[in-house]
Amino acid sequence: MNSKITPEHLGRGAVVYIRQSTLGQVMENTESQRRQYALAESASGMGFSSVAVIDDDLGRSGSGIVVRPGFQKLVANVCSGAVGAVFCIEASRLARNGRDWHHLVDLCAVVGVLVIDHDGVYDPRLVNDRLLLGLKGTMSEYELNLLRQRGLAARDSKAKRGELRFSLPPGYCWNDVDQIEVDPDERVSETIKLMFRKFRELGSARQLFLWARDAGIKIPVVRQNAKHQKLVWQAPAYHNLVEMMQNPIYAGAYAFGRRTHRVQVVDGRPRKTIGHRKPMHAWNVLIQDNHEGYISWEEFEENRQMLTENAYMQQRASRKAARGGRALLTGLVRCGRCGRIMHVFYGMASGHAHRYQCRGDDAHVGAGQCIGIGGVRIDQTIANHIMEAVSPLAVEAALEAAQRVIRADDDVRQATKRDLEHARYEASLASRRYEAVDPAKRLVARELESRWNITLERVAELEQRLARMDEQAVTRPLEPKALVDRSCLVTNAFPNQVLATKDALVSTKRQRSGPRTASCWPCNPATALRLPAAQCRSSVGTPPSDHSDRFRAQLQKRQS
Repeated sequence: MNSKITPEHLGRGAVVYIRQSTLGQVMENTESQRRQYALAESASGMGFSSVAVIDDDLGRSGSGIVVRPGFQKLVANVCSGAVGAVFCIEASRLARNGRDWHHLVDLCAVVGVLVIDHDGVYDPRLVNDRLLLGLKGTMSEYELNLLRQRGLAARDSKAKRGELRFSLPPGYCWNDVDQIEVDPDERVSETIKLMFRKFRELGSARQLFLWARDAGIKIPVVRQNAKHQKLVWQAPAYHNLVEMMQNPIYAGAYAFGRRTHRVQVVDGRPRKTIGHRKPMHAWNVLIQDNHEGYISWEEFEENRQMLTENAYMQQRASRKAARGGRALLTGLVRCGRCGRIMHVFYGMASGHAHRYQCRGDDAHVGAGQCIGIGGVRIDQTIANHIMEAVSPLAVEAALEAAQRVIRADDDVRQATKRDLEHARYEASLASRRYEAVDPAKRLVARELESRWNITLERVAELEQRLARMDEQAVTRPLEPKALVDRSCLVTNAFPNQVLATKDALVSTKRQRSGPRTASCWPCNPATALRLPAAQCRSSVGTPPSDHSDRFRAQLQKRQS
């Protein structure tokens, strides 16, 4: 028995503090857990009246960045005076930062609590022991920072060569020589190619999401935990599609360090949050043409630009995509005075006309609207102008629209065929498993038979869906005359081509000629139009801002 352990300490009881830094260590380094839990038997063998084990911090770092409820419980027990000794396998288990370590040592010195590890017994009230505990805490913090610095340097060095392995998105896998290659599963690769192709056609991640949901197409998604990862097929989610369009790996680039962490002080303690995106120029590593891509780098940048332009409530001076509603120019019309996007207001009663209104600077309360004008005349003028522009190519556009519909149906049919092929394989695998089991062992045979029936039902469902698609393809009308007669619907088939204006600039002035509009086409100079004279309401309340100058500069750049 050590002379520093007195009957008073034995009467209070002991606390065994157990901690491991990560979940991976908790699952794999089980020997360290056994050694730490064995400290409870050592405390009982020394004669302590009671032994309490605190293991709430398994999988939590001791660097002070994350919350440790187990350490807080330990501090509370020490302050209560009911603890005579704190057992730990080593000093670094208690804390890896100076604040927590010295705070605990100070409390132990005030209350008279011993700190016991495999190296010895320490009484913080003694000068030599207090000095030794301080050195242990300092060395523990230094060791953590040194190991982290070395590990990050080695990681970044390997990443710069494109050899650092990390979790790849669906459609890619690592080979034996640490290189990225396309997934050999044809179902996976063809589905991803289909998603990128449809996004270029539809021009919107939400429209891609709605189309995939309506067509019943499933996409591959990676599920992983601390030990394993697997590929599962599920109905597309919006965030999965957006992440796919923004991932540079699909463009053949090796990208590492696209996200970072941030540390904030909350209630006097540092708190780290992860997953914050960084701009492309701040990525740790970017190696283009590193492997085979599903799209080119130019297409990747165009997709990112398209997603940025489609995002509302961001970059108010940039181009936006059209939105739904009865109004034609929802999300496209801008104020000619300040350059802001004009809002659409619909009448309360059915059949009431809508209005385009610019509220000006929202920060100036009571300043009044900047511009307000009826939307019917503007919509009619822009619609007539669009139809006039596309009328020379009406037949070709209608035929192209029909071909796109056929190609879209073929894409869905091919995806369904791949799903059916995979379902037949699963049914065959379930059949072989059922036939391999001993028929007398009904506990296992019944479960395998149930799984086999589920796969057969899936095969029958896909076969029926494919048969319905074939029937629709046979009965689809393809007469060119009927398509030409419906040429007014061509604009719906070209959401991102020359058949739709990018922006419309509206300004109102009190003159007989009426308000003026400027239609900005994707590839041609802006076209100035003048609406028929009518009474329009305009209020002067918001002075022109630099938004209008920026917007007019964009118009002049497109015209040049």
